Formats: sequence, C-alpha cells, structure tokens
Amino acid sequence: MVDVLVPLEQEGTQATVSAWLHKVGELVAKDDPLVELETDKVSVEVPAPVAGRLSEILIVAGAEARPGTVLARIEVGNESAGAPSSPAGPAGAPTGGERDMSSWHSPAVRRALAETGIDPASIKGTGRDGRLTRADVETAARTAHAPAAVASNDAGRFVPHDRMRLAIARNMLASVSEAPQVTAVFEADFSAVTAHRKRHRDGFAAAGIALSFTPYIILAAARAMRAVPQVNSRWHPDRLEVFDRVNIGIGTALGDKGLVVPVIRDVQDLSLRGVATRLQDLTARARQGQLVPADMAGGTFTISNHGVSGSLLAAPVIIQQPQSAILGIGKLEKRVVVREVEGIDTIQIRPMCYVTLTIDHRVLDGHQTNAWLAAFVSAIEGWAVDTDEHPAQD
Repeated sequence: MVDVLVPLEQEGTQATVSAWLHKVGELVAKDDPLVELETDKVSVEVPAPVAGRLSEILIVAGAEARPGTVLARIEVGNESAGAPSSPAGPAGAPTGGERDMSSWHSPAVRRALAETGIDPASIKGTGRDGRLTRADVETAARTAHAPAAVASNDAGRFVPHDRMRLAIARNMLASVSEAPQVTAVFEADFSAVTAHRKRHRDGFAAAGIALSFTPYIILAAARAMRAVPQVNSRWHPDRLEVFDRVNIGIGTALGDKGLVVPVIRDVQDLSLRGVATRLQDLTARARQGQLVPADMAGGTFTISNHGVSGSLLAAPVIIQQPQSAILGIGKLEKRVVVREVEGIDTIQIRPMCYVTLTIDHRVLDGHQTNAWLAAFVSAIEGWAVDTDEHPAQD
C-alpha cells in the first residue's frame, strides 16, 4: 500500500481538495492526475506516485488538505500492477484529432468549462503534461470578455469569483456564524450638520479638503462611545476588551471589485478637519488600489455609509469580527416631519436619515444599543453651527 501525500511545498496559504479525478476501486497509472487541490492562489493536480488500484480516499472534496497529510492510498500488487494508463500518447497528451477530450479533462475542469462556455482548445494548460486546470479556465474566462463576464447558456451568465469576493464571502459567513446579531433603527435630523457644512465647506475646500457628511458621522460615533464604551470593544471567549482609543473603519465600495475597510485611528483626539483630511487620503488610496495592510488593521468599530448609493435602510453585518457593532447610515433625504414650536405642532421639511446599529448580542443588549444610538443622534442634531471645529473630545 502506498500513501498519496499532500505536497510539502505548495503555493498559497491554505489548500482544499477541489475534486477527485478517480473513484475508489479504479485502476490508475503512475503519474496519472489523481486529485485536484486548490489554494487561494493556484489550482494543482497531485499525480499517482505508483500504478495500482485506488483503495482508499482519506480527505473528501471540500476538506482542508495540510502539507504532508495522507490524501489516499493506492494498492500495489499483481492484480493492479498492469493498470492501464490514461488514453494518451507517449508525452501524456491525447492522440488523434477526433478524440473525445472529455476523458482528458478533470471533473473540476469539465465543470468550469461548462459554466464558462470557454473553448478548451483556446487555452494553454499549465498542469502536468499541458493539462488544463480549473485556474486556467477561470483565468481565460476573466480575460476573454470585458467585464469579467463569460458566455451565456440556458442556466444564466456565470462570472468567476475573484479573490476579494471570496475573502468577503468568508468574512461575512464567519461573522453571522459566530455572533448573534441584532439591529436597532433610529432616525436622525441632519439640519444642524447640513447648516454647518454649508457654512464651512468653502473654507475646507480652500485648504484642499472635501467636506462630506461622513466626517460628521465619524465624530458623532466617537462621541457616542463616551455614553456606551462597550460598543467600542472586542469579544473574547473569557472576557470583553474595551478600548479607550476609537479606531473607526469606513466601509469603502470599489464598484464591482468589492469592498475594503480602511481605518481612521484615534478619532477621539481628532477635530472635524483632522477626520476629513484622513478620510480623504484613505478613500483616494483605496480607490487607486494603494492601501497597505496597515491601513486596514486595528479597527475597533465600523461604519457602513450605504446611503451614498441610494439605500434608505439596511442592517449591515458586522464586517470585522470580533468587533462588537457596526453603524449603518441610510440615504439623507428631505422628509416631512412634525416639530413642536412654542407648544404648537408644526409640519416641517427636514433632511432626515435612518441610522442603524447592528450589535453582537453576546456583548450588548437592547438598552445599551438604544443608549448609544440616542447619543449618536444627539451629537448629529446638536451640532454647533457657528464653530469651525467640533472635536469628539468636547
């Protein structure tokens, strides 16, 4: 019996078994592709080290495969020693122009070809003996069309996942799997902030600083941390880590490319001008693909300003586990509201916005969630119009 091992050296941080190319009991020839492994960078085939019968599969498709781990076992003996080789010529490539190519491609490759509609004859394989790998098909699909969409079939149009989309998917799944999440909704009147911005944005612009609504939201969030410090925390199995420093991550959409979360550090010590300056720098570098890992590390709280794309109300998932909460900001729009003036109800038009706080219910309860949102709304609605600055620490 011969063990088939995961290669000790592999390109990528983690490997999984994507597809077995033979079934238990089948005869295999030496160097026949036996199993396909996929890492976060490449897809590789592991060949049979000997000729024989595949007697046992130890790691099933979809499972993690660590370097040096036994993938399968091949029985070598008189019965299996004469195992036929795959239908290929001396160099391992199919012979005969009319040969059915389906037996030459692995199941994973055949599936990718069917999904993408790519002609295998148009792709140069990078696998053993020039065989196609699934990565070859995905790369061809991304480059053959613009944007990265591929040919249609009756099932719809398929677009291969890129690495960022897969990373986002893993993070979102881990977030909802690990933390019970609950969302509270408040409404904020942005009249004071709108008036302040109108009065001071020209002065900011003269200094080369774009004054959007987001810096106000960031500072108001930092002020609300003083009312409920537990929101600025991190969950651990045996304790809660509450931070004095307020490092706020800003969800930044990159169009179809995905989402990144650059972090503005020490917001508790910054003025409106300081926050706007840092936000402008981080946002510009994010959209130019110039962020480095340090720009996205160390966040203690996250803001998702989904309203900039038109959404009125959303309950964002906690993006960065193990943070305890995420603030969602809806679209700012003029709405009719009732305001009491000198004891009389009046109907007014105000710039209003729905704000949500999604919390990890292991850390925070409804009372704390509502208290934080009340403090946040109070900071927004109580903005001093006549001052050029509004430090979070005031």
